[in-house]
Amino acid sequence: MVSRVPNNRKAESVDERLFIRSVARALRALEAMGRAARPMSLSELAQAIEVDKSAAQRITQTLLGLGYLERDPRDGTIVLGKKLLDRSFDYLRSNPLIERASPILLSLRETTRERVDFSLFDGHSIIYALRMQSKRETFFATVAGRRIPTFSSAGGRACLALLDPDEAEHIIKSSDRPSHTPRTITDPAVIMDRVAEAREQGYACALEESLIGEIVVAAAVRDGDRPVGAIHIAGSLSEWDEGTFRRRFAPLAVEGARALSS
Repeated sequence: MVSRVPNNRKAESVDERLFIRSVARALRALEAMGRAARPMSLSELAQAIEVDKSAAQRITQTLLGLGYLERDPRDGTIVLGKKLLDRSFDYLRSNPLIERASPILLSLRETTRERVDFSLFDGHSIIYALRMQSKRETFFATVAGRRIPTFSSAGGRACLALLDPDEAEHIIKSSDRPSHTPRTITDPAVIMDRVAEAREQGYACALEESLIGEIVVAAAVRDGDRPVGAIHIAGSLSEWDEGTFRRRFAPLAVEGARALSS
């Protein structure tokens, strides 16, 4: 038998005989607490991961014992544990692509004086692996690990441009397409036009689709013919007009992506 493994990235087919449900529930508990971004009661956690309150309590106690959950010293509520950062560190240091991207991003940051990012392509979303901020940033815009939809990001569209158009269209149409700002493009036909533009130009551009006042250009990093990530350069529309930003920074993003591609 085959089981569909639910998570917020994608579902992979696995042999149900090899699928350990207790492990899955523990990981879903961490995911639920991460999405909530606040302490959750046992009842809320149980509902979020579809178990009874007793099972939620056992999962919580196990994760507390292992350090993946902690008690807030101020009020005793249960919060995500610092040990999760160890696993993030393990991933970042073990990924050779991220290691190779670091000096390229450092060089771009020195040259552009703007925020530069490296993201990993993950189908319906991209996830930022390296972020080097400029002088003006909001906290969540600079944290590595942030995941945003592929369809509305410059890096995501640059990656989609490397795919067969039918595959790219499938990803777009099967994505949830929320409007993060009033300028987020959600119409699949218009998004496909932006992907075609990125395919022709070698880079993608997004205006205020994730953050108001932000312009981003991005070029895809490839492994053979497949996209694996993207290099982004982001600036403020209070300092740059679209044409000037594209002319100045798009060639740098393309050059950096080409240097990182294999």
